[in-house]
Amino acid sequence: MAAQDVRSLSAEDLAQAYYVAQARHARRTADRVQELWGELDRRDLTGSWQSLVGPAVVRAVAEGQVAAAAGADAYVDAVATADGERSQRVGRTWAPAFAGQAADGRSLESLLYLPVISSKQAIAAGARDVEAMLVGLKQLLRMAAGEVADAGRSATGASMVGQRLINGYVRVLNPPSCARCIILAGKEYGWNRGFQRHPRCDCVHLPTKLVARGRHHPGAFDSHAYFNSLSRSEQNRIFTAAGATAIRDGASISSVVNARRGMTTVADQAGRRIRATTEGTTRRSLYYQMERARAFRAGTANPRYPRHFRLQGPRLLPEQIYRVARSRDEAIELLRRYGYMGWSV
Repeated sequence: MAAQDVRSLSAEDLAQAYYVAQARHARRTADRVQELWGELDRRDLTGSWQSLVGPAVVRAVAEGQVAAAAGADAYVDAVATADGERSQRVGRTWAPAFAGQAADGRSLESLLYLPVISSKQAIAAGARDVEAMLVGLKQLLRMAAGEVADAGRSATGASMVGQRLINGYVRVLNPPSCARCIILAGKEYGWNRGFQRHPRCDCVHLPTKLVARGRHHPGAFDSHAYFNSLSRSEQNRIFTAAGATAIRDGASISSVVNARRGMTTVADQAGRRIRATTEGTTRRSLYYQMERARAFRAGTANPRYPRHFRLQGPRLLPEQIYRVARSRDEAIELLRRYGYMGWSV
């Protein structure tokens, strides 16, 4: 991209252009490793991997990592100076330093051999050769693209440290996205906060000078507006049918999504199995505080000893609420009680 083109773009445009470039690196790497996978000898998967295919796959992924990391400084500097300020870069990233190892710290050689093991296990389980090879290939493509994307994100994080104009970042979505990414999008993080990602995550940093608390950054993301832009079938697919219904009824998206992290099945007093969550049940949680206040009002707990209060039952998940609610009004009441929904202003 020409220098004059970069100067004419907003920070949000630069983030989108950077995502496109990073996705291109990941796609090229995936295409290359797919070609190499086809050269494996199905009669001797381990031998042909170790002697020829494996080293070539590792080189291809490492090259993709270098390419993804190489653009970090240019991207961060372009965003930092998008509003006309002079760059304050004090150090530059070295792209090769972000290549050759997986995001979890292990060597690429160790990580990228796992698809071979998966194919061998599929063959041992009775799968046909073609099906077994497809199992390994799918896993390899996910790994290759993911490691390239992670290298780009790691380099971007390091580059922000070397640019004094930047003191944080905003997480930017590239839809379609999963529920976890949707509730994290648009949030501000300090420069030293790691970037949370999952396999195949394609969110990117938007480096920024963080705004004062209580104001919205220009890159802020409205998760409810995004939810409303989806079709009902997409809402149900991303958030589950019960979760999407709760959100449509007015529940907080973050409460619904976070509740599923601690999802569990427990028995109620009648011995029936119910869906509940341990998420949002700590002393600082809104649900805990609401239940404690309710117990104080009912006289079942002593307000003089608030730290002695203990939750008396599980926190129901939205799908369990819909199973037990006898009307929409009751469902809304329960969504409020279990901390998924507040009162309209």
